[in-house]
Amino acid sequence: MQYLKNPLGRNDLERFLELLPGEPAELVRVDGHFKELGLDIGDYQSADAVIDLLMEHPKLMQRPVVVRGDRAVIARPSELVEDLL
Repeated sequence: MQYLKNPLGRNDLERFLELLPGEPAELVRVDGHFKELGLDIGDYQSADAVIDLLMEHPKLMQRPVVVRGDRAVIARPSELVEDLL
């Protein structure tokens, strides 16, 4: 899916956060763009805050996210996908 041309909706992001292990903030990519925007990861600890951020700035989503059934992983490193298979 080309997530920048067709950004994920709120329901999709909610589902990812339900399926992903770990904290909601792990879905946020803290990179140069994040820093250019002057953001603080401490402000994105709740699922709602992460979803609002990613709705406004889809480039900040950590990717790829792989979903299989009722489980998901952020595939960094790619070996994490093996746990789903």
